[in-house]
Amino acid sequence: MAFTIGEKEYSAQPVKIDRKKLYGWSEIHAFDDDGNDCLMVSTDTSGTFIIPKGGIALGLVSSNGKWVQRSNLKTVKLDGSDAVLTTSSYNAVNVLDNKATDEDLLDCSITACYHMKTSDDLIAAVGNNIYKFEYCYRDSFETSPAFLLTAEIEEKKELFLMIGTQNIFDFIGLNEVSIAEDSEIEDEEDSDEIDFGML
Repeated sequence: MAFTIGEKEYSAQPVKIDRKKLYGWSEIHAFDDDGNDCLMVSTDTSGTFIIPKGGIALGLVSSNGKWVQRSNLKTVKLDGSDAVLTTSSYNAVNVLDNKATDEDLLDCSITACYHMKTSDDLIAAVGNNIYKFEYCYRDSFETSPAFLLTAEIEEKKELFLMIGTQNIFDFIGLNEVSIAEDSEIEDEEDSDEIDFGML
């Protein structure tokens, strides 16, 4: 990946920090009585026909039920205007001119984290700042907020890229919340009479 801070360009190689590498993983295998691998298949709604793996795919149809090629579709925004195709972050120079705050980072749910193998020059250029930019893995109409920041690992600064999704928090207001008063409970009069029908 290529980055620019000011007028200087830097390069970095992302290495994904996978949860499998940190915590390991488990797999479940199914075998028949002879020890052969069992294959996952599907059936139709009646349960009569067996559909092997790869026999089911998603398709697009119009409102009148006709097949639609994906190349004939056009991506638009909510207001109906044409969406702009964004070049992959790996095929473009990512301009780092937006410094984010700690709150900006914490307002996102991080979905991927990368250790950036790079020169000390880029690490020094980032410093203690958090740089935010729009990230997309491949050419896409949608981007994700990404943050470039450093962290000290074993007394050495390392560079990390964090990618996530923006959390939307609805602001309710600053009005004081009223406290509901407990309803008055009338004390029942004690009765000395014994109801033998309850025994």
